[in-house]
Amino acid sequence: MKTRSTFASAAASKTSHARHLLLVATAAALTLCSGSAFAGWAHGGTAYTGRGEYQGAHVGSCGGGSCSHAGAVENPWGRVATNSGTVTRTAPGQFSNSGTAYGPNGRSVQHAGDTSCAGGSCTHDGSATGPNGKTATGSDTVTRTAPGQYSSTGSVTGPNGNTSTHAASTSCAGYTCNRSGTVNTANGGTVAHSGSATSVAPGVVVTSGSATATSGSHSTTVVGGATVTSGTTVVTGSTTVVAAPVIVPPPPSSTVVIAPPPPPSTVVVAPPPPPPSSTVVIAPPPPAKTVVVAPPPPPVKTVYVAPARPPVKTVYVAPPPPPVKTVYVVPRRAIWIPGHYVGAIWIPAHWA
Repeated sequence: MKTRSTFASAAASKTSHARHLLLVATAAALTLCSGSAFAGWAHGGTAYTGRGEYQGAHVGSCGGGSCSHAGAVENPWGRVATNSGTVTRTAPGQFSNSGTAYGPNGRSVQHAGDTSCAGGSCTHDGSATGPNGKTATGSDTVTRTAPGQYSSTGSVTGPNGNTSTHAASTSCAGYTCNRSGTVNTANGGTVAHSGSATSVAPGVVVTSGSATATSGSHSTTVVGGATVTSGTTVVTGSTTVVAAPVIVPPPPSSTVVIAPPPPPSTVVVAPPPPPPSSTVVIAPPPPAKTVVVAPPPPPVKTVYVAPARPPVKTVYVAPPPPPVKTVYVVPRRAIWIPGHYVGAIWIPAHWA
């Protein structure tokens, strides 16, 4: 009888705790939504890991080509991290997203990106800016190669300029998806990872995986697994109904000891602060200036300046020639000379 009451109180505590996180996430999502109707979804659940239980809740709403979401996760030590954002369809196959994540220590990270899908492939480019103002960027491409078959590649560049690349492939069949990939770090190391997720019941997923990090000649392998059990939340009007979480018994070959949950703690997660309202101060108009108009200046007299006289050319006139004296020559009388011989040469008759 004592065991039954303890189990009942633990179940009631978990239900109350999940309801509280769900209401916190719902309030944050409603703050983001601008539509008149809350046509959205909500769910909460518990993740059982080797470090303890993680309680989470997530809500979202869509309208007018835009979807807003908000979620909160509480770790085993009672600290809460939140994330909220908006995804908007800007064109067929084109989407943009932005949001803010708050860690358990209160620090925030601003994230934004753009996604483009065409021909069975989607490419995403995004950036994240931390509380110190430094920004990391990344790009990824996911391609559907066959029914249930996907491949992905991408790169991440940190604030210091170092770049890491990654590639992976996913294969899904039935209720199981298997994934494997490799990460090449900026310092020359590699991380090979693989894992699987199997749905064993409605709302129950069993995961397993391993990762091997290699740097130089040294390698380290980490193997892990978990069972994720999610509750179901139905939001109708102002009534919230939270179904009790499903208890999954562990496999027979494993011994699992579940410690009683800690006493419920009240966690208040404030929604992201609204943008500061800007105060507009209207300064009084400046005093009227006295304008003194000077009298117009006297009319300007138009002075016509005659062009300069061309230079005088000096003409030298030669003196007239001396008068010509007329000389009359008295002609001499012509003499007729009859023909005659001069030596052996005959000279005809002529005047002389």
